[in-house]
Amino acid sequence: MSDSATQHGPLEVVKGAAARRADPAVKCVALVGNPNAGKTTLFNRLTGLRAKTANFPGTTVEHRVGRARIAEMDTEIVDLPGLYSLNSATIEERLTREVLTGKLPDQKRADVVVLLLDATKLERNLYLASQVLEVGLPTVVALNMVDLARKNGLKIDVGRLSAELGCPVVPLVARDGDGVDALRRRVAEVLAKPETAAPAPPSCSCAGCPHQGRYEWAEGIGSRCVGGSPTAGGEKTERIDRVLTHPLVGVAAFVSVMFAVFAMIFWIAQYPMGWIESGFGWAASWFGQRMAEGDLRSFVVDGLVGGVGGVLVFLPQICILFFFLSLLEDTGYLARAAFVMDRLMRRVGLPGKAFVPMLSAHACALPAIMSARVVDDRRDRLVTILVLPLLTCSARIPVYAMVTALLFPHRPMLAALVFTGAYCLGIVAALGTAFVFKRTLLPGETRPLVLELPSYRIPGLRTALLTTLDRALLFVRNAGTIILLVSVALWALATYPKSEPPAAAEALFAQAAAQRAAGDVAAAGETELDAERMVSQSALAHSLAGRLGRVIEPAIRPLGFEWQLGVGVVSSFAAREVIVSTLAVVYGLGDAAGDEDPTGLYDTLRRARRTDGSAVFTLGTCLSLLVFYVLAMQCLPTLAVTRRETNSWRWPAFQLLYMSALAYVGALITYQVVQRFWA
Repeated sequence: MSDSATQHGPLEVVKGAAARRADPAVKCVALVGNPNAGKTTLFNRLTGLRAKTANFPGTTVEHRVGRARIAEMDTEIVDLPGLYSLNSATIEERLTREVLTGKLPDQKRADVVVLLLDATKLERNLYLASQVLEVGLPTVVALNMVDLARKNGLKIDVGRLSAELGCPVVPLVARDGDGVDALRRRVAEVLAKPETAAPAPPSCSCAGCPHQGRYEWAEGIGSRCVGGSPTAGGEKTERIDRVLTHPLVGVAAFVSVMFAVFAMIFWIAQYPMGWIESGFGWAASWFGQRMAEGDLRSFVVDGLVGGVGGVLVFLPQICILFFFLSLLEDTGYLARAAFVMDRLMRRVGLPGKAFVPMLSAHACALPAIMSARVVDDRRDRLVTILVLPLLTCSARIPVYAMVTALLFPHRPMLAALVFTGAYCLGIVAALGTAFVFKRTLLPGETRPLVLELPSYRIPGLRTALLTTLDRALLFVRNAGTIILLVSVALWALATYPKSEPPAAAEALFAQAAAQRAAGDVAAAGETELDAERMVSQSALAHSLAGRLGRVIEPAIRPLGFEWQLGVGVVSSFAAREVIVSTLAVVYGLGDAAGDEDPTGLYDTLRRARRTDGSAVFTLGTCLSLLVFYVLAMQCLPTLAVTRRETNSWRWPAFQLLYMSALAYVGALITYQVVQRFWA
């Protein structure tokens, strides 16, 4: 495995190639700034809902692109990754530099750069500014968080700062929208006359002294342009940080905050989830009543409506989770959580920089593995990649929600406790596995985290809502493609080949006819229901899905899983959340409630019975399933990304094997202990 492959990852760009201008009439504005400077908030203010998330051409690094009308001009605004320099130490830095210099294929060179600076940390932000100004593009400086700077007793001479930098400086508060219109007007002026914003590069000679020259330049501008003295606001921040970054209290605070978030998820989401479930139930009933009995009706009701509805019912929980996480990030608290966790991470062998990909892994392991490129050391980066899939991603949320809802349908506090426990188990497993790897397979010392703590601020609801909408659309898009296709494929596996009804079912139908002839209509209905259930279960058992499930049933029976759950486990390798739609299809086809009286997914699963008549989803089975999905790989795309980032199939194969073994052993212990002591 070469260092170049692991340092930056695969980057398919043509060096020195001129950027292709897809539409010369559309102006391009690049948004550049440090992390936590408010770049996302400003981007959302400028673009609103006219934005999308995309990858840089030929890469897997994400950026956001949005359209805006500035002075009657169609403008494309590119939100580049947050970074501290353009030194090309990471792939994000390389891409940002190549976008600014016009060397990235299929990406237009920026006509104007909007350089976002944090007014509360101006001197530290100026290091990046020195490099951006050297590129020579027309630049407008957006001086954000001026309200917090004033509150902290700082006075910034905007006019002098503009003269020092050689470009316009616009003070603003992106969170509230103050100054955003003035920024639009100034950008329009620069687009019309680029020569009015020709930046002044640092006056010092940076050749041969790229860091200390730059820092002295930034310090000089700060001393000349920033006056006043810090007030009680800074002291208050320090007092809060002494609590939230305490080695013990800080960890307890972090766990408490996440528990509160999960409790809110269950309390709030239960209402829209009920509405969605009722809506899909009505749709299934509507199609069932208007379509002739047969495979086509089964395909629509069980394959399409049942499969997609079984996943979309969890959309409210996903939206609420990302909404609260966005609020926490906007307040500045998540950076404190990173600082607190760094102490623990270094003890178990993970680098401090791994917290960033670990945090993003709670959304999806794919971008998290890609973002592990920020970790400089090869061994540290490889350990980080290997353990990231153990952290709870959004694809696991439907599984957690399904299990907790089955166990505690009307007890949100207990459901939140189990939900939090699942998250904690993933974190503990990742840390514990890293500890083992760093002392066996990949030994070596880890590097400490260098992290700038942002100022505390009131979160912006607009930013949180737009972020939530973006994540929701991504989830729905996924449900409409992979999950829909898998649901249809599973319906086919559970339907074909056809089989003859069992003789016992024929006997029950005959008994029902005799009961009906004798006038006992109620008894006849119950007997027919038993017969239909027997026919459905027999058909499913003889289908391809049933045969596959029975092949692996002996291996999964010690975990408390029957063959139907085995089908779900196998199918969810395409995507973890597919198990929900799988169970909706498998148990829906095996249930004889009838299309005229559709029931929700939870009711269907609670009615599921084993061959001996006992319930399938007992406490032991539910907890075993939960532990299995916390620890198992269950994601083929993640394996593909791991292979790409490590440039070898050896590591993804090892990743699949060790996580599968860990999940099996964990689920086995959980089920056997629960059955022994709580059954």
